[in-house]
Amino acid sequence: MERQTVADCLQDPDELELESALKALGLIEGVRRDYPIGPLTTYRVGGTAAWFVRPVNETELAAVATVAGQALVPVLLLGRGSNLLVSDTGFSGLAIQLGAGFEGVDLEGTEVVAGGGASLPVVARLTVASGLAGFEWAVGVPGSIGGAVRMNAGGHGSDMSRSLVAATVLHLSDGSTVERTADELNLGYRTSTLEPGEVVVSVRLALEPGDRLDGEARLSEVVRWRRENQPGGQNAGSVFTNPDGDSAGRLVELAGCRGLRLGTAEVSSRHANFIQADEGGSADDVAALMTEVARQVAEVHGVDLVPETVMVGFE
Repeated sequence: MERQTVADCLQDPDELELESALKALGLIEGVRRDYPIGPLTTYRVGGTAAWFVRPVNETELAAVATVAGQALVPVLLLGRGSNLLVSDTGFSGLAIQLGAGFEGVDLEGTEVVAGGGASLPVVARLTVASGLAGFEWAVGVPGSIGGAVRMNAGGHGSDMSRSLVAATVLHLSDGSTVERTADELNLGYRTSTLEPGEVVVSVRLALEPGDRLDGEARLSEVVRWRRENQPGGQNAGSVFTNPDGDSAGRLVELAGCRGLRLGTAEVSSRHANFIQADEGGSADDVAALMTEVARQVAEVHGVDLVPETVMVGFE
């Protein structure tokens, strides 16, 4: 029997055809069906994705993007899952997580080139070890560089906009890439102009010369502060963005929601803008608690809180 090509598989893009098309790409890590992606998030709750792939380099990612774009299948890009809640029913499309080839970090002078899948704490520690300053804040954020660009992640008085020069972006619609400058990305408070179908495959950062010992002290201070003021365990950091001139955590606490529990989810007693999920808990409980907290804050303060958490698979 003659072997099918990718184009043949895409003649009728139903579920089996898509799976065949993805398998025909010969991805190093293969294609997984009904793969649990909830455990890949920092909430560690939630369901499966219909298909899951982890491209190990840009060539594989472009090939996957081409197949997905032609098949018109919904695509979910998973970073390190630190700002994501997947419903218990899961995601009915293709989940993509960048593999090892996107985790590299190169330093030349004060310029840093990092893959979109590189860990923020790793980049923070590497830059300090190389005598660079300006990225210490990232040691306490358990996300990826790509995800940090998308939401302009930040903390401790800084964010990605302070050091980002440009990002190389791959379009999931056709696998093409383009470099977009920081100005073009228009980074704001937890926002950028990146579209859902755009993947950050690498970034260029410009840092400042610094003293290694001073940098290590700042790293330690960031880690200490977060341990003392924010909960560990199963959460995704801040649930709601801060309204202009105010703090979401303050509003939640004054509304009486600190420690509020619904099923297997609870508003943290340490920081009211965090929601903790029980081990083996329900993502739907987390979502329901978010809705209830927002309702009570609106009732008490007249403020509509905006979720910072990305919700996947919910109506």
